[in-house]
Amino acid sequence: MSEVVDQIVEVLRERGDEAYLGERVSMLEHMLQAAHTAQQEGAPDALVVAALVHDIGHLVHDASAGSDMVQLESVDRVHEEVGAAWLARGFGPEVTEPVRLHVAAKRYLCATERDYFAALSPASVHTLSLQGGPMSPAEAADFIALPHADAAVALRRFDDAGKRLAGGTPSLEHFLPLLLAAARD
Repeated sequence: MSEVVDQIVEVLRERGDEAYLGERVSMLEHMLQAAHTAQQEGAPDALVVAALVHDIGHLVHDASAGSDMVQLESVDRVHEEVGAAWLARGFGPEVTEPVRLHVAAKRYLCATERDYFAALSPASVHTLSLQGGPMSPAEAADFIALPHADAAVALRRFDDAGKRLAGGTPSLEHFLPLLLAAARD
């Protein structure tokens, strides 16, 4: 296996059972659900991989923390930046840029879609307040002009879908071939 894929699997196995920021699912369940939704909707493989690893920054930010994830979210820890930088060791921008931009995509959608904010979970509303709130019109225009903005918006929607108590989500092993194919050594 690729070294970075080995590390992803290790991190998800060691820390994936941690609570997901006040949601009713674990970090691993959330990430698997996001990837499964992306796959079901026919997203390109790189975007399925991005959906799977989009919140890895929460888990690698301080791998020794062992603290409650809700407590850690009293300030914005820029998990999207941490995760994208960590992933860049083994993946190209088709994976890392949607990861890096998925928080900005939430801010963009809150600014541009009237009903989007109302559909956010309470935990997502809380983190939005830490992340800068909805974008201004100028910020939104700048964001959507970025090369990977559309992929980040799609990833954000997969992220939002990954917060349900539901069975039938494939295991991490299901996604390993996609991770390996997307990784560059």
